[in-house]
Amino acid sequence: MIVTITGKLVRVGEASVVIESAPFEYEVFVADFTRRQLQGKIGDNARLHTLQYIEGNAAQGGRLTPRLIGFLSEPERQFFDLFCSVDGVGVKKALRAMVRPVKELAVLIEQQDAKSLSALPGVGPATSERIIAKLRRKMPRFALMVDPGAIGETPEAGSEVIGETFDALITLGHTEADARRLIDEAIAGKKKFKDTESLLTAIYQRSS
Repeated sequence: MIVTITGKLVRVGEASVVIESAPFEYEVFVADFTRRQLQGKIGDNARLHTLQYIEGNAAQGGRLTPRLIGFLSEPERQFFDLFCSVDGVGVKKALRAMVRPVKELAVLIEQQDAKSLSALPGVGPATSERIIAKLRRKMPRFALMVDPGAIGETPEAGSEVIGETFDALITLGHTEADARRLIDEAIAGKKKFKDTESLLTAIYQRSS
């Protein structure tokens, strides 16, 4: 199973990109938000976290075609996997719907904003209610996502620091909303935090 792919970004299309990883070129399907992030980087090296799925229905005599789906970070891939697990969503609908950053989508789900969710491409009122019912309690970590490089050396490291800090604040008695607010305020100054301890120290220095 291919979990990451690294190589030169050769082409950005409407629904997919092409990555040259010699001696092969791979077509990787991406959500619209990811496509916009990659649009100005043709010719540069790119690294995508990937999921594989099989398109087609052999039972109906159709051809089975393996596909790759790409994401800029591991948390985005994890969010997509959860999104696809909702009844009536699936891979294609999830790709169409992800036109906004994962953090924004997670906040909409966490806040039970069915109206905004139902406005996403391919997601109507009934589907938005199912998304909220199944995923609301799984969204805090995704709602805390920050821009790559704001914390840690990589998006993965930054996500880990944020997640551990969030868990620590909950353990210390803060509510989920309060923990997220404290973290957002601490990182608003664009200072980099290399680990959970330094971020917690900054949070309590601001609170004192």
